[in-house]
Amino acid sequence: MGLFNVTHPASFLLTGVPGLESSHSWLAGPLCVMYAVALGGNTVILQAVRVEPSLHVPMYYFLSMLSFSDMAMSMCTLPTVLRTFCLNVRSIAFDACLIQMFLIHSFSMMESGILLAMSFDRYVAICNPLRYATVLTNDIITGMGFAVIARSFIILFPLPFLIKKLPFCRSNVLSHSYCLHPDVMKLACADITINSIYGFFVLVSTFGMDLLFIFLSYVLILRSVMAIASNEKRLKALNTCVSHMLAVLAFYVPMIGVSTVHRFGKHAPHYLHVLMSNVYLFVPPVLNPLIYSAKSKEIRRAIVRMFHHIKI
Repeated sequence: MGLFNVTHPASFLLTGVPGLESSHSWLAGPLCVMYAVALGGNTVILQAVRVEPSLHVPMYYFLSMLSFSDMAMSMCTLPTVLRTFCLNVRSIAFDACLIQMFLIHSFSMMESGILLAMSFDRYVAICNPLRYATVLTNDIITGMGFAVIARSFIILFPLPFLIKKLPFCRSNVLSHSYCLHPDVMKLACADITINSIYGFFVLVSTFGMDLLFIFLSYVLILRSVMAIASNEKRLKALNTCVSHMLAVLAFYVPMIGVSTVHRFGKHAPHYLHVLMSNVYLFVPPVLNPLIYSAKSKEIRRAIVRMFHHIKI
């Protein structure tokens, strides 16, 4: 009991993959590859947009924001994940855990807001192309970026304090190799109704509303595209949305899965919780740069030119 003070543990113990502790050193390799792809791929996209004048348009400014958010998300989990799997160092200080929890959820919410902004960009580009340049000015794009950041900070600011008010007198072992709000609050030995309600409110009022507006924007986009007489022009218009639609699926499908498992899968195998949470945090940062590099000719050309200049 020396580990505990009056209200909370001095530290939490992180968990890798239950039942596969002996294989953690083998799992470290694929995890390092995923981090390298996420950090390297998003860095390349950021640099390509920065140095290529033809990419200085709203769509690629939003892509830069998405890449930055993906990199930040990866950097938040990297220290504890690699310590757990590579060094078998499982301890994380209580306050450090709360900071990591806040950052993970903040950058996840920012990514959701950026995907919503990108859907608005596609809506204006396809449904009202003549006003595209006047609607999405640099000032508007900057304002949208700051609004996404401010929303995440303001809405999630109470979370660490709500956790800090809870007494922890039982286990201090978390289910993952990083700190998440649903995981931490379940270890409390007090009523967590307020935490649970607030977490659900955050989920519905931000991620839920973002997804609803993204869906509505695509309903309007499809209605506008269907009014185009030429099949070739229809496909060309829809093709500009494919990368964004894949990024939305890569983000929201794992997020809905992990939320469902946490709230309704109490009797589901523990490894399913771990698997869904890892997919939710690792898949979008890895897939997004691959999706946009594969689907966007402009990005591919910019990357090729950038590496050609480096080689010279």
